[in-house]
Amino acid sequence: MATSWIVTAIGVIVSLLGWYLTPSAWGYGILGFGLAWVVLGILDMFRDPARAR
Repeated sequence: MATSWIVTAIGVIVSLLGWYLTPSAWGYGILGFGLAWVVLGILDMFRDPARAR
C-alpha cells in the first residue's frame, strides 16, 4: 500500500511541474506523464495483492 502512495505522490509532483510549464509542448507532455502516474497509483490501491502459495 505504501508503494501506491509513493507513486501517486511522485505523479502529483511531476504533474505540478508540468502545470507550470504548460504553454510549451514539454509542459503538456510532463503534465500527462504525471497524471498517468497518479491514475496508476490510485488504481494500484484498489488492486488485490497477489497471494503466494
